[in-house]
Amino acid sequence: MSKASPRSTAVRAVDPTLAALFDVHEATLPNGLKVRLLANHQAPVVSLYTFFQVGSRNERPGITGISHLFEHMMFNGAKKYGPKMFDKTLESNGGRSNAYTSNDMTVYYDDFSADALETVLDLESDRMRSLRISDQTLASERQVVMEERRVRVDNEIPGMMDEELGTLVYKAHAYRWPVIGWMADIENITREDCQQYFRTYYAPNNAVLYIVGDIDPKKTLALVKRYYGNIPRGPSPAPVLNAEPEQKGERRAVVRHPAQSPSVMIGFRGPAASNEDTLVLDVVQYILTKGEGSRLVKSLVYDQKAAVSVMLDWSWRIDPGTILFYLELKPDSDAAKVEGLLYAELERLAREGVTDKELQKAKNNLRADHLRELSTNSGRGHALGHYEALLGDWREGLSLPTFYASVTAEQVKAVAAKYFAPERRSVVTLHPEAGAEEAGDEAAEA
Repeated sequence: MSKASPRSTAVRAVDPTLAALFDVHEATLPNGLKVRLLANHQAPVVSLYTFFQVGSRNERPGITGISHLFEHMMFNGAKKYGPKMFDKTLESNGGRSNAYTSNDMTVYYDDFSADALETVLDLESDRMRSLRISDQTLASERQVVMEERRVRVDNEIPGMMDEELGTLVYKAHAYRWPVIGWMADIENITREDCQQYFRTYYAPNNAVLYIVGDIDPKKTLALVKRYYGNIPRGPSPAPVLNAEPEQKGERRAVVRHPAQSPSVMIGFRGPAASNEDTLVLDVVQYILTKGEGSRLVKSLVYDQKAAVSVMLDWSWRIDPGTILFYLELKPDSDAAKVEGLLYAELERLAREGVTDKELQKAKNNLRADHLRELSTNSGRGHALGHYEALLGDWREGLSLPTFYASVTAEQVKAVAAKYFAPERRSVVTLHPEAGAEEAGDEAAEA
């Protein structure tokens, strides 16, 4: 089983601005389905989110990509609402839907008018209870996903580099393979694989339902019980073992591909979402790359003109994740030199820390982005479900503004020194190969 990361034993205070906004009604049905209801009567609209605790983290070699493939399969009809009927019925009631798959979860969400709530519950419970899994639909969605992989990974430089980086950062953990999966696995996933996957991971005891908007919680819970209550519980999913060994030195790889310019992608081994260093790294991310005046953008893009763009992606994960930097360079850039400039900035952050102005700006932007997401029904459903999936309780998210406000310059220095250490990094460099000019010409003509 995955080991929990260290957490502070101190109870963080809920932000006073948020305390009055979130009167969440909680229930768990006998079949294990967790239900979270939050009323908001400002407009007659509702958002419904279904969080399944399954992603690429729960896969194994041979079926990598099945979580993402299944996301597509879920829109192909069930016992009551047949093929193409889900979207047709939802849209005819003024609603819209979408879904996404990540390393740790698969999420489905619907936005609709309040008077369509019962219809949406009927739609969603139908596919949780009795999804149609046929060889025909599997073959069709397999082709869609394979083409998506060709476009987003095989023929897209950042996707190609990110996939290579994953195999450097992780040697044993399931985060090693891409969410979309390896092509050979996608080609060979069987209907039996899908049926077993559905019974285990799409069972009510592996799901959390968030309904936010113009609802009566008592009446809504009664509807949820009516539509979901008789869906049978599934087997308990196998625990995920975090057997990733300690990284003891820098790791490197080179990708050669037709391109106009070199690129560099660097990953530093980071903490798990439950570790409070994760929240300090949120602040660090904003200091380094949030806005035109951020440290790395100002230094590498504008002052030294060493990069065309610099991006930092720090995304929370259940197990220790990756702090990812991506630098697009100029055609004549020396990738090694630009790398050195980046490391110098990270070392300066660890050595000298930040100014009061930089720190306050990062905190202000973090708080604003956090509150902005919580300003809509959809944002609230997504955020609270995200916190529950990664932190264990939706309440943890309500203390984030208070925690961010308390972060000190010393904490920033300490976290930068710890996580940007050379022995924690893995580097993928793109070297343009022969044929780049032809690729550029074709792009220009297009």
